[in-house]
Amino acid sequence: MSEKLSDTARKTTLEPLLENGWAMVEGRDAIHKTYEFENFVEAFGFMTRCAIWAEKWDHHPEWSNVYKTVEVTLTSHDVDGLSSRDTKLARKMDKLADG
Repeated sequence: MSEKLSDTARKTTLEPLLENGWAMVEGRDAIHKTYEFENFVEAFGFMTRCAIWAEKWDHHPEWSNVYKTVEVTLTSHDVDGLSSRDTKLARKMDKLADG
């Protein structure tokens, strides 16, 4: 089980994500980002690469895909808010989207 992000962890791990396109979800302790790709195959490939890591880390995103757009929301349901698992997966998703 993970723990909710502390105030210090929010500054050190969450702020860089917010500067990189992630946003807080209104009314929830969660972060959201929209990824846009060249086409459906690239978007689906991104989701597949992310799914491998999500399964490996046993932490699964709330997400949807329409054509070349992937919408992602991350939160840790076991702590009813953001945890280090969310920031870790968000950083991995950003790397996978860039690479």
